Amino acid sequence: MYGSSRQHAEQYRQMAIATRVADADPHKLISLLLAGACERIRLAEACMDNGDHPRKGKAIGEACAIVSHLNGSLDHEAGGEIAANLASLYDYAVRRLTEANLNNDGDALQDVLALLLDIESAWHAIEPSPSTKAIASA
Repeated sequence: MYGSSRQHAEQYRQMAIATRVADADPHKLISLLLAGACERIRLAEACMDNGDHPRKGKAIGEACAIVSHLNGSLDHEAGGEIAANLASLYDYAVRRLTEANLNNDGDALQDVLALLLDIESAWHAIEPSPSTKAIASA
């Protein structure tokens, strides 16, 4: 019975995430991705502390995938130098996450978490463009 409750809770969580993503404008999607990466890094830290290496590796792999997706979504033509700087930061984050996974390096996880939290904070300070709001309400 316990396993069934856990399974239902996970299904509910996945449905709630899918709903937030489906209803999100592009600005909000980036926010959700940044938050998701930070959540995975925190999970990896907890798993590392508890010696759960398989779960730590999975969480770090998911964080890497999210950061790589963020990197791939950059518009270098429109973003110019800012997009190039973000690409460098995302590349650095993936390298540090890989080091964290290989070496059980909590400091590397903390470095990436701090970096992503800074990016997330800056992202939240940006107002979505009117065209983004129009897309979201369509």
